[in-house]
Amino acid sequence: MQNNFPMREWHVEHMEKTVLKYVTGLSESASVWEKKQHKRYAKISIVCRQIDYDIKHGVTSDQVLTLLQKIRTHSSFSDLLKNEGSLKRLEEIKEHFLPSQNTPKWW
Repeated sequence: MQNNFPMREWHVEHMEKTVLKYVTGLSESASVWEKKQHKRYAKISIVCRQIDYDIKHGVTSDQVLTLLQKIRTHSSFSDLLKNEGSLKRLEEIKEHFLPSQNTPKWW
């Protein structure tokens, strides 16, 4: 049996780190370098592109949506959700990866 996605676990971890970093946002005590990196890479388009890349390498859309639901409901992420704008950023990612509701069922 051939493993089509030999680095699947790495891509799952990368997707989780990417989502958490984006949802967390920038801390108040961020250094100049962190602010510059955040300005450069903390855009929804770049985050979704990174997650799409992970999906091409074995991560499923269900795993992404499961992580988003876990962040929203699990008590270990309650501090994260207190950050300003974190729920909005979480919702932005969710909208990108939810199956489209506008597609007719026969497609």
